[in-house]
Amino acid sequence: MPRPVTAPVRVGLYGKNGHQIHRTLERHPLARLAAVADFPREELPASLRDDPSVRFHASYADLLADPEVDVISLCSARRRDQAAQAIQALRAGKHVYAEKPSAMNEEDLAAVIATAEQTGCLFREMAGTAYEQPYRAMRDVVRSGCLGEIVQVIAEKSYPYHGNRPPDEDVDGGLIEQCAIHAVRMVEHVAGRRIRSLRAVETCAGRPGGSSGLHMAASMVLTLEGGAVGSISANYLNPRGTGTWGYESLRILGSDGMVESARGGQHTRLVLGEEDLGPLDLTAPSLDYFDIYLDALLGRSGMPCTLEEELSPTRWVIRAKHSALNSL
Repeated sequence: MPRPVTAPVRVGLYGKNGHQIHRTLERHPLARLAAVADFPREELPASLRDDPSVRFHASYADLLADPEVDVISLCSARRRDQAAQAIQALRAGKHVYAEKPSAMNEEDLAAVIATAEQTGCLFREMAGTAYEQPYRAMRDVVRSGCLGEIVQVIAEKSYPYHGNRPPDEDVDGGLIEQCAIHAVRMVEHVAGRRIRSLRAVETCAGRPGGSSGLHMAASMVLTLEGGAVGSISANYLNPRGTGTWGYESLRILGSDGMVESARGGQHTRLVLGEEDLGPLDLTAPSLDYFDIYLDALLGRSGMPCTLEEELSPTRWVIRAKHSALNSL
């Protein structure tokens, strides 16, 4: 069993392949950087780079053996290896906060969940989409019931292409598992409708420089609980001229109205019956998922969803990838 954790929570960083939390730790009231491995010293903020209390380990094994580390933040160099590394950390008594996808097959995902339960360590994915604006406000609209019965959910996640996108999907999870997962979270965590089945297709067409293993676009058709349906688009086709790195949109359509977000969250709208209520009230701040995680770790509050609910989108993008492979 892990030792009780007190503030400041001592965090160890492993890897830089993803949304590593090094900048978050520069002046965090509840956490501090204790150690790193496989992370360049020069990429840390200056105050952490020169902090003599931060230990720089030569290997992941050394990081796991460090008794002054409570939590491992995983952004592994190869996402395919990350589930096994998470299990190693949990068995070493470390809590784990992991970049998505936290696993790339269902067997590994089940093993991570089982190991977290066995060890009592808190495992969570970096899964905060639903708690950031405007999705926090859209989630509240759905929960209020004003849309009536949810009938259809339409989501898109679009990133720009750049030459460093790896054609080997084992590096980052690939288009479906690291990009489309955001849209799947929109469906399950924002619209609040669990997926019951899906079909997916993807294409390598349109990649600059010719044919490659890098997939450029994917589409999914979903059946949802309660008889609802949905669709998801994910791609690396966002033109830089949009001015938004992660161009995304979400429309949730119910029997009594609809709520939408477009242009990467820059536009929102709520329509109920014949009344256009205009943009959503976004004055409530976004909630940082790492802060939520820390509060749970310190016993200050619980997580807003179960681990199974949090990782359901991960499970479905794994299945979507399998569906796309079988559609060839």
